[in-house]
Amino acid sequence: MAERILVIEDDPSILRGLQLNLGMEGYTVRSATDGETGLQLARTEQPDLVVVDVMLPRMGGLEVIREIRKEDPELPILILSAKNQETDKVAGLQLGADDYLGKPFGLKELLARIDALLRRRRARGEGVQPKAIRRVGGIELDLDARRALVDGRALELTSREFDLLAFFVTHPDRVYSREQLMEAVWGSRYFGTARTVDNFVARLRAHIGDDAEQPRHLETVRGIGYRFNV
Repeated sequence: MAERILVIEDDPSILRGLQLNLGMEGYTVRSATDGETGLQLARTEQPDLVVVDVMLPRMGGLEVIREIRKEDPELPILILSAKNQETDKVAGLQLGADDYLGKPFGLKELLARIDALLRRRRARGEGVQPKAIRRVGGIELDLDARRALVDGRALELTSREFDLLAFFVTHPDRVYSREQLMEAVWGSRYFGTARTVDNFVARLRAHIGDDAEQPRHLETVRGIGYRFNV
């Protein structure tokens, strides 16, 4: 099931950009443009992570953080602020936020921070379990720790890239349509397109060193979808 991110941001252009790019990464995104609505959604939607701006109408971002922390001490919270001042950062972190990013920010850095916070949340939820290791050729996946290596080299994968690679590695030698992959990895509530899967496969090929013309593992089955060859 796709992880849920709540974005509380009153700048329309920033909000649209976050909705688009987080959606493309496979997350389910809910949003609010004021603090009161955002706090209500945090209570009713049970997000896996909250991205909240400091300066918001009706209720400021710091107050939103304070109220969330009264009810959920574990929910990951990432602060955004145009001020980029030390006082904002310290106040937010003291109230219980997990990370801070000043505007303007780079998309790659934002996605990396979100992925890191979600990995920590998963690790807390899973506790200590036996390691599930899968090895295919030079690819090694630690499904519990959500780490991937190729020929001993650690891969920097987004959460959804790892999920897709893990699905392929654990379901080898079978053809899956783009629709089946979307359902299995992104979930039925995600409204993406076949192009989303194509883009992620292209990124995975680049990560694992697969040639699109003569792939070793990620084979395109024309007119159907993809097969992962061991």
